[in-house]
Amino acid sequence: MSKAIQHSPLSDSRRSMIFRWLKHRRRQAILAGPFPPAWDDILRQRVRLYGTLMADEQARVRDYLRVFVAEKNWEGCSGQTITDEVQVTVAALVAILVLGFDDEYFSNVLSILVYPDAYLARRAPVLHRGLVLEEDSPREGEAWYRGPVVLSWADVEFDAGPDGDGRNLVLHEFAHQLDMLNGRTADGLPPMGSAEQERRWAAVVEEEFDRLVGQCERGNPTLLDCYAATNRAEFFAVATETFFERPTAMLRRMPALYEILREFYRQDPASRRQPGN
Repeated sequence: MSKAIQHSPLSDSRRSMIFRWLKHRRRQAILAGPFPPAWDDILRQRVRLYGTLMADEQARVRDYLRVFVAEKNWEGCSGQTITDEVQVTVAALVAILVLGFDDEYFSNVLSILVYPDAYLARRAPVLHRGLVLEEDSPREGEAWYRGPVVLSWADVEFDAGPDGDGRNLVLHEFAHQLDMLNGRTADGLPPMGSAEQERRWAAVVEEEFDRLVGQCERGNPTLLDCYAATNRAEFFAVATETFFERPTAMLRRMPALYEILREFYRQDPASRRQPGN
């Protein structure tokens, strides 16, 4: 009787170490060449928030976006062409979002799907007694757990440019991805560094969310878009947009919320030079 040869598999730790080494080496190769001058022009002309950063922060954004562009699968939908402008704009905004983190390249996000404009997505809400009604719902973007991020290029381009109105689709959808790092569902509580930080986060968000719901129900003007009152996941995503896009206004009008976001993102956008200055 022949005996099967037993191969000793690599331990999980050894396999993980090899994978990290290969990934690091691949990223070093990506960064070895000069930064494309055309990409630098896109950043300076098309990405308003890039101009608010210090020189060292801009350098980190340039490094990050080269890796992000190379590691993701980019797919144009409904006739959208994936150009350097599309990739650099999206990747730069993601880079700015995670500037305070180490090596957060969203490994769970394998693909970026880009539509030319808002698109229709099939949804199936459950109605009374379990009845399901399939319908098309207009979307600007979506973030899927361990799936793609879907974006409308028209919205991305407008939000990133000089005429942006304080909204930012890329920051919004990737905030959802951060939210989902600790579970399948976006619940408005991204991974925290400590139990104390989580406690303070929950207390501030609960108070600010309840206040926003009341203001929106009464039709009062609010700093955050009332879409943030939908649930705590949307509150976190919309608050993230405002934190980066209108930081001085948030610091003045919602200082407690600004502070917990400053601590979480490890950034202080209100201290940066603002666009046009």
